[in-house]
Amino acid sequence: MIPVFDGHNDFLQRMVEAGPARDALWLSGDGTGHLDLPRARAGGFAGGFFAIWTPSPEEGPNDDIAVQLMENPPFAMDLPAEVPAAHALPHALAQAANLLAMERSGTVEICHSAAAIRRAIAEGRIAAIMHIEGAEPVADLDMLHVWHRLGLRSIGPVWSRPTRYGHGVPFAFPSSPDTGDGLTEAGKGLVRECNQLKIMLDLSHLNEKGFNDVARLSDAPLVASHSCAHAISPSSRNLTDRQLKVMAESKGLVGLNYATGFLRPDGKRLTFAGFEIMLSHLDHLLAILGEDGVALGSDFDGALMPQDLADVGAQQNLVDAMLQHGYGQELTEKIAWKNWVGLLERTWGA
Repeated sequence: MIPVFDGHNDFLQRMVEAGPARDALWLSGDGTGHLDLPRARAGGFAGGFFAIWTPSPEEGPNDDIAVQLMENPPFAMDLPAEVPAAHALPHALAQAANLLAMERSGTVEICHSAAAIRRAIAEGRIAAIMHIEGAEPVADLDMLHVWHRLGLRSIGPVWSRPTRYGHGVPFAFPSSPDTGDGLTEAGKGLVRECNQLKIMLDLSHLNEKGFNDVARLSDAPLVASHSCAHAISPSSRNLTDRQLKVMAESKGLVGLNYATGFLRPDGKRLTFAGFEIMLSHLDHLLAILGEDGVALGSDFDGALMPQDLADVGAQQNLVDAMLQHGYGQELTEKIAWKNWVGLLERTWGA
């Protein structure tokens, strides 16, 4: 079984929602969602980025209407409003506390170095990276240092909706990612401080002008933890060939998102069988980023999955598909886990 290190999951939100049942949810599973320890073991899940994310307050179209829109492109959904830090911080801390509780169970290690990731994998623990998706809980650079002390080593300035740091892409198909203004002055300061602290900057969800600002300011490799190729699926969330070339020049990396609406060429948020579509995205990313610049970024517990990749327990189906596609053992292992570890060595310096 080839290990899989994953660029993005939203499991911590499920932990918060589980309340007193949170430990059982992780250790035993409850038959729902995409991720828990038994299925992680079955699927060769070696670890990944555990996202801290704040839901938007109820506003705009409800979930049923949003799903209907995304199942019937074209669509362009309005972005939710910015979430105040005072609302986001308690929720984010609750998610961080749940990740720490997972570590206390002895099954997870929150890692701050590539060496720690390798050690955790070798010793049979899930190697977790604390990641913030949407920087609303980071009210200022002082709070960034607090989060760093708590274990934060990766951050996305936005989750689609605006923050004090920048602007995300709306959920729209077909659409360019060039959808608004670039980073704010606070956002530019965030980039510089993250570089100083060796916190990875995640460009998934960021719009094109914001992407350009990070590319100009950052001295670290450019990374999108869970994104796909715009040339194959022209969603606002996907990366254009120009963006991919800029990332390649920085020795950066893209983790392939498993969300069906970002994979399908027709943009429909509907499941599909087989791996042909995913492999076409991987082929395209490899052609531009090279064999060291492509990895996996599932979006488990945050998106609709393909039929044959229904949860983390099915990850070896994708691994087998890559092998059968002709990638070979070495390249498949790079995409499955080694490229993430190499990227983090280049970013963290350890």
